[in-house]
Amino acid sequence: MDLKHPQASVARRQFLKISARTLALTLAVPSAITALTRNAFAATTMNDINKAGVVRVGCEAAYRPFTFREGTKIVGYDADLAALLFAPLGVKVEMIDTAWAGVIPALYAGNFDLIMTSLTYTKERIEKVGYTIPYAEATQEMLVRAGDAGTIKSLNDMAGKILGVKLGSAGDTMKTKLQDTLKSATGKGFAEVKTYDDHPAAYLSLAQGSVDGVINSLATLTQVVKDAPGKYAIVRNIGPLNWAGIGTRKEDSEIIAFLNERITALKASGEIYTLQEKWFGVRMQLADAIPSL
Repeated sequence: MDLKHPQASVARRQFLKISARTLALTLAVPSAITALTRNAFAATTMNDINKAGVVRVGCEAAYRPFTFREGTKIVGYDADLAALLFAPLGVKVEMIDTAWAGVIPALYAGNFDLIMTSLTYTKERIEKVGYTIPYAEATQEMLVRAGDAGTIKSLNDMAGKILGVKLGSAGDTMKTKLQDTLKSATGKGFAEVKTYDDHPAAYLSLAQGSVDGVINSLATLTQVVKDAPGKYAIVRNIGPLNWAGIGTRKEDSEIIAFLNERITALKASGEIYTLQEKWFGVRMQLADAIPSL
C-alpha cells in the first residue's frame, strides 16, 4: 500500500478505527470469551452441576414411551429416570427437546449436559460420545397376534410362517440371519418374509392375518401393545441383546462415573425395573457393562 496516496491514507485511518473498536469489544466481554472457551474445551464436573443447581438433559420428545409431551410437559421413562438419577444431588432436571439428527452436535455445542433418548451403542457413536452402562434395552423382538401367543412362543415357532419387516430397519437387516437360525434349529425357515414401507403397515397386515410376526425394537412394541389392548403380544429373545446408554461428552468422566454408580444402585434397589414396568409393561434385561462392538 502507498501511504502517500490520499486513498491509502483514508484506508489506513479506517483500518485503525476498526482495530480500535475490535480491541475495545474484546476487552469489554472477557467473561463471554472465557465462557465460550470453557464450553468448548473444559470438562463439566459434578461440582459444576451442583453449583448450577440444574442438569440439562437432551432428548427427542416424540419417542413414546421414552420421552414425549403431555401438554407442555415432557414425560416418559427417561424423564422419570433422570429425576431418580439426580435425586441425591437435589438439583433440578431440565428436559430439552432436540431434533434427533442433531442431538450429538447439540451436546458438544453446550445446549445440554447429557443425552437421554434411547441412544443405542454403535461403533460410530462410541467414538464420538462418552457412554454410561445400559439403562434401557434396545433388542429387536417380535410382535404377534394375541390369539397366537400360546403357539408362537419363540423364533422356532415361526417355521413355515410369514415374517414382516420394515424396509431398511434393523429387522430387515436381521432377516437373513434369523432365517438361517430358524433353518438350523427346525430344518425349515420362514414361508416368506414380507417387506413394508413402515411399521404401522406391517402391524395392520399382522392384524389382518397376512403375516404372523413383525420385528421391531422391544420398547416400540410395548407401546403398540399398550395402544391396542388385547390385540397383540410380544415374543422375546428373538434378536441378539442390544441396549441404550446415557450419552455425555467424552471428557465428562465425572458425570459418567456418577451415572454408572446411580444406575447400578437403582438396579440393586429395583427402582429402575419398577419404572420399566410402569412405562413399558416389561422388565428389561440390563447388562452391567458397555457392550463390546
